[in-house]
Amino acid sequence: MLNSTPSQHSAVPTELLNSIEVGIVILDKDFRIQVFNKFMENHSGDRAEDVTGKVLFSHFTDIEEQWLRTKVDPVFNLKSPVFIIWEQRPYLFKFGCNRPVTCAAKHMYQNVTMFPLVGQDGNVDKFCMLVYDVTEQALGKLGMEHLNEELKIASRVDGLTGLYNRRYWQERFEDVFKLCKRRDKPSTAMMLDIDHFKRINDTYGHQAGDKVIKMLAQLIQRCVRETDLAGRYGGEEFAIILTDSKVESAAVVAERIRQLAQRLEVEHEGQTIQFTISIGLAQFERDFKGSMAWLELADQALYEAKENGRNQYRVFEAITL
Repeated sequence: MLNSTPSQHSAVPTELLNSIEVGIVILDKDFRIQVFNKFMENHSGDRAEDVTGKVLFSHFTDIEEQWLRTKVDPVFNLKSPVFIIWEQRPYLFKFGCNRPVTCAAKHMYQNVTMFPLVGQDGNVDKFCMLVYDVTEQALGKLGMEHLNEELKIASRVDGLTGLYNRRYWQERFEDVFKLCKRRDKPSTAMMLDIDHFKRINDTYGHQAGDKVIKMLAQLIQRCVRETDLAGRYGGEEFAIILTDSKVESAAVVAERIRQLAQRLEVEHEGQTIQFTISIGLAQFERDFKGSMAWLELADQALYEAKENGRNQYRVFEAITL
């Protein structure tokens, strides 16, 4: 807290105010600008003589008046400093980035400190704003957060298909299983794979096989809901949980995927590749001992579809045990 009188403010050497690489703005109770240093001039494009005596909000219209007045209340009422950090609000003054050619930010990130200026009578009649340019630190932190998010996504997603990878899919599947146990609502597990996939690789090459897998994954994404759980389970095999879906509804989705896959034509090096898929379905039952027991039943239904000629779906039925 700084004890001073109005005359003392003007006694502060102008050279000192202007040499500091920090914005300095002194305002009175009515938010009229009293001091506006060179840092503020350089970044705002306004000369001190043009803004001195003006109400802050009338000149810097981007500042939310009611918000700032509320924020500053403790400065006057409690004689307490107030801090605004860029994580809460990226900036107070909408200044451009200090290094527009090399800077990745569209604006200057700022930390702002506001503290009372107490007169000799003990009253606060003015307050000082210190505006710090923290763009470099902010971009560093944001960049690290972005990198961490990308790494998190990469650890969850299959690189070829964009669907969940097996490890993360199984983690999510376990959560779905527990939720089904608690809510006792129907959900259906679906296992599917590409018929005679080895033949595709042997005939057209592994790059062609990868393209077929990728195209099928895109087809699956179009056919399921955001609330469903779709993943690449391994190789040419996919696993899907259709949440809140009885097996009858899931069968409609399965048949749609099957028909679309049968009609899909994959172009590779001037050749057209067509393929079919087989699908197995199993609805959740409360007596399942675990999530993998549930998935195993869908896999058994998939095996049955393969045994019965492929290019079809089959529903697991308890009587087939």
